[in-house]
Amino acid sequence: MADTDRNDLLNMDLASGRVVIRLRPDLAPLAAERLRTLSAEGFYDNTPFHRVIPGFMAQGGDPTGSGTGGSKLPDLKAEFTRAAKFERGTIGMARTMDPNSANSQFFIMFEPSPHLDGQYTIVGDVTEGMELVDKIKRGSGSGGTVQDPDRIVKMRPASVEA
Repeated sequence: MADTDRNDLLNMDLASGRVVIRLRPDLAPLAAERLRTLSAEGFYDNTPFHRVIPGFMAQGGDPTGSGTGGSKLPDLKAEFTRAAKFERGTIGMARTMDPNSANSQFFIMFEPSPHLDGQYTIVGDVTEGMELVDKIKRGSGSGGTVQDPDRIVKMRPASVEA
């Protein structure tokens, strides 16, 4: 991580501590810039992990907490790759059935999910604090909807924090 540009690191603070995310502009420059921009604006502060499926992933980044919300910015073009895989700690951009519909929502993988490879944009990975991600409150049912979900306390680019 020492060779990672501080501009490509996000600090995501949870009630349980800090998670460090390394953005991957080499794989998804548009999505990486979107997460960086929204984080700098404080967009993700107090947003819930509204969909959390045990053994699969935790999804957040929706200010409405409904799974249908996003930012005021336009949706992003898909940036699918086969150069990286959905492994534990991978950050992907959530979307609808339309491949070009990613906006602000993202998900963090608990376990490898090869069926997502080449189907969703990989925007980064967790470099520190995955044990904290593992503690995010789980949802129920096939959709993983979370009642009284855990929230992102604050998320900022590392380059803007002292």
